[in-house]
Amino acid sequence: MKQILVVLISGIAGLIFGLGLVVSQMINPAKILAFLDVSGNWDPSLILVMGAALLTTGIGYRLVLSKERPLFSADFKLPKTLDIDKKLVLGAVFFGIGWGITGLCPGPALTGLLIGSTEIYLFLVAMVAGILGYRVLGSFVMRG
Repeated sequence: MKQILVVLISGIAGLIFGLGLVVSQMINPAKILAFLDVSGNWDPSLILVMGAALLTTGIGYRLVLSKERPLFSADFKLPKTLDIDKKLVLGAVFFGIGWGITGLCPGPALTGLLIGSTEIYLFLVAMVAGILGYRVLGSFVMRG
């Protein structure tokens, strides 16, 4: 019964998140690229979306982490280290390059699957190829 409740609550949270991405136009690559184009035809409207996300996350973390443990888990799944290493920096760089080129990142792209856009399908194929490529080649690249 507990597993069903966890799946149901996770599904509801995912639907709310996806709806937020749609309403805020985060699944619209043109909107994202216009936001990132600070030296051209800049569209600052996503600052409100990001501000709301930061506020919600800040309040949510403070409330949740004040509890002894999560409702449906034995412990909180938090990062074990705060180190800024090669893997983190390279991951951030590649994420930023991909986001800047396509106007998409994983969450909005998965939400945008329902739109049926060829761009989104191509992005997801490239994303999966990148994930698989990292699994094959990542250990060689991240050494040292």
